[in-house]
Amino acid sequence: MGARANYSIVRSDAQQIVIRDEGPWDRHLTITNDAEAIVAGLHESGSLRGRKLLYYDSDGQLDELVHEGGRFVRFAPGPR
Repeated sequence: MGARANYSIVRSDAQQIVIRDEGPWDRHLTITNDAEAIVAGLHESGSLRGRKLLYYDSDGQLDELVHEGGRFVRFAPGPR
């Protein structure tokens, strides 16, 4: 393991970006384990622009990567 997370953007609108792990997890980190780099990368690309960043976890639950100023802050439950 050691390669960065392999994820795709499921949808993107003015309020949020939703991403999903693509794996394979024997060769890539999960979104959960690569949260800091994902947030930093999306911020640097200009993609976040104050939008929420949601992701589907390994159980299929939609959760949030809370971020501020291009930095990952914490995980939070997504909309249920």
